[in-house]
Amino acid sequence: MFYWPAMDLFIWGLTGLYLATLSNNSKELIFVILNGLVFWIIIWRAQYEINVNILSEMWDKNLVNVVASPLTIWEWITSLIIVGFIKMIISLSFSAIIAFIFYQYNIFMFGLQLLPITIGLLLFGWSAGFIVAGFIVRYGIKIQTAAWTGVALIAPFSALYYPLSILPNWAQKIALVLPPSHIFEGMRDVLFKGYFPAEKLFIGFALNIPYLLLSLWFFVFMFNKSKKIGLGRLI
Repeated sequence: MFYWPAMDLFIWGLTGLYLATLSNNSKELIFVILNGLVFWIIIWRAQYEINVNILSEMWDKNLVNVVASPLTIWEWITSLIIVGFIKMIISLSFSAIIAFIFYQYNIFMFGLQLLPITIGLLLFGWSAGFIVAGFIVRYGIKIQTAAWTGVALIAPFSALYYPLSILPNWAQKIALVLPPSHIFEGMRDVLFKGYFPAEKLFIGFALNIPYLLLSLWFFVFMFNKSKKIGLGRLI
């Protein structure tokens, strides 16, 4: 929760400071980098916690016990979301404090829009988490590296540090159907134009809802399919 966010902020934050000395828009440049670093934690932590909590049941050979208990799958899903949410808030808060102390970057510059921004990124993190979790409960620990690499595949298309216009045409088409790209584009508008376009938040949420519903359906489907084959094989 602390080590990797701190390392990213120190390494890339200092790199951004150096690049800022070569640019006329020094403040905007460093803030663009920090913005991507700090808020990507929301997506990464939401996805990571869901997957690693499921994997921990497999590593501890406890998955069968969990399934044999009175716990329903929806209660299990809810617990994964709650634990991940708590850890995400801790990591985000820690990163925001580090960014403020060392670089005077204040996440509250987004004002009341900070809440929908956080929720939008969190929903997508959960969606990515349950998609990866679906494969994990189906194929077991032999694909456990997906817990660390799954959402990273989406990062290049999420416009964390650069506008969508920088991407090749084929990559822009992928980015346009991903909620984070619209949210991060809107956040850069705050830095450069002073306002967050409401339509970008709306598009982000409009895309998030079907993604989340589809990911939950996929996880439940893969879990039930795996249970019919036998969960004992996963441990």
